[in-house]
Amino acid sequence: MKFPFKKVLVTGGAGFIGSHLIEALVAEGCQVTVLDNLSSGHISNLDSVIDYISFCRGDIRDLPTIEEAARDCEAIFHLAAMVSVPQTVERPLESAAINDLGTLQIFEAARNNNVGCAVYISSSAIYGDEPQSPKHEGMNPKPLSPYAVHKLSGEYYARLYHELYKIKTTSLRLFNVFGPRQDPSSPYSGVISIFMSKAIAKSPPTIYGDGNQSRDFVYVKDVVKACLLAAKAENTAGIAVNVGTGSSLEINRLWEMICQITGVKIKPQYMSPRPGDILESVADLQRAKSLLGFEPEYSFEKGLAHTFEWYKRNR
Repeated sequence: MKFPFKKVLVTGGAGFIGSHLIEALVAEGCQVTVLDNLSSGHISNLDSVIDYISFCRGDIRDLPTIEEAARDCEAIFHLAAMVSVPQTVERPLESAAINDLGTLQIFEAARNNNVGCAVYISSSAIYGDEPQSPKHEGMNPKPLSPYAVHKLSGEYYARLYHELYKIKTTSLRLFNVFGPRQDPSSPYSGVISIFMSKAIAKSPPTIYGDGNQSRDFVYVKDVVKACLLAAKAENTAGIAVNVGTGSSLEINRLWEMICQITGVKIKPQYMSPRPGDILESVADLQRAKSLLGFEPEYSFEKGLAHTFEWYKRNR
């Protein structure tokens, strides 16, 4: 099915996931407007597409800026957020202004501009540490951090904007995304990018807790695929869908694999668990498969190899 939208807005488009999504949208022939305040994203992430997009440096807390960016758009992909769990624990009011009010203003701008479709990037963090595994969308949420509360709130707003204003909203609960361009120096960064940079620098990583906690690591290109499928899908309005691989890996084993691929032998340092961290996380993909037709294409090993090649070139 050909991508149905000609003009789209991507918030947080200069970030890790957003920049990969924009490359895919440009390849689909879309006219893309990017809204990003560059607080965590980098304009260099868009080097390959900068001549084909409209870039607006602005904040999702500023409604007039969003309204202007959304003008004449047919779809919005909302990725902009404060995504560092520790930072939301330390600064809950600031993170709420960005993640709660900012998200509400994105949906309001969609309503005011007659944007018919909005894909909202949520998180598996909303499941918390519920012992049931794998995590499925029918489980009761148990957020353990302000970040998780914000993401759950955004899902509720997404559903309401579908029910009240007929915008086709879909919330994607991303599990642990990794891949090229994930900035290891950023507090927003994922464990794989941090471990990769440590291994290349021959420096020991810090593991919080005993390292037996596990994660469902999904490659960024598969996340982009899910975003495009969600925008095209006819039967996902107002609901949330997991995006992961359906398998998990322990953090200790992750470090072992990165040591193998980089050729280093370094023991990690261990510290106390961080507030809001989750012990086990793996996605149930039944809804993603049945409603989106989503199947991950990249094995963990293949994604890790692509990521390592990028870090070698850009360290």
